[in-house]
Amino acid sequence: MTDALTDEALRDGPAGAAVFSLVYRTYAAQVLGYLTARGVEDPEAAMQEVFLSILPRLDSVHGGAAGLRTFIFSVAHARMVDDHRRQSRTPARLPFEPELDQREDSSAESQALERISPQEVLGLLDSLPQDQREVLSLRLVAGLTVEQAADAMGRSEGSVKQLQRRALLKLRDLAEVKEYLKQ
Repeated sequence: MTDALTDEALRDGPAGAAVFSLVYRTYAAQVLGYLTARGVEDPEAAMQEVFLSILPRLDSVHGGAAGLRTFIFSVAHARMVDDHRRQSRTPARLPFEPELDQREDSSAESQALERISPQEVLGLLDSLPQDQREVLSLRLVAGLTVEQAADAMGRSEGSVKQLQRRALLKLRDLAEVKEYLKQ
């Protein structure tokens, strides 16, 4: 099996632990970044739950690598929703501590956090409506395509594009205001 997760590697590669290992290496950092950006209280534990959930279903996933990616982030989205429901019943939030993050793969989240503080990122995301935050987390942090994000959210592609456009425009306006206030 190759070290790249392709449609051919999924179709022709050995089944079992080798495929799961490749899937985990390919998507673990992205899933962790998505769950962290979406405010999951314990993103590492949720990420492990995601991969434990997909392991028995790897043979039944259709659509090649793109279908697998959509499936993984659909499960991650469901775990995020479950976590938010649990948090709403017992609200105890812990801040994300980037110095304790031991991932070796660079993620969109870590690159953004190098430029601005985690509190600024969460503050900007919190200023957006829930659906816009979700679209940006799926598209920018998790790296899903418009179609995959639409599938994960249960929305149309046009809806996802419009939500992303509105979110980016609002973030741009907020950044301009923030820059103006610094002067």
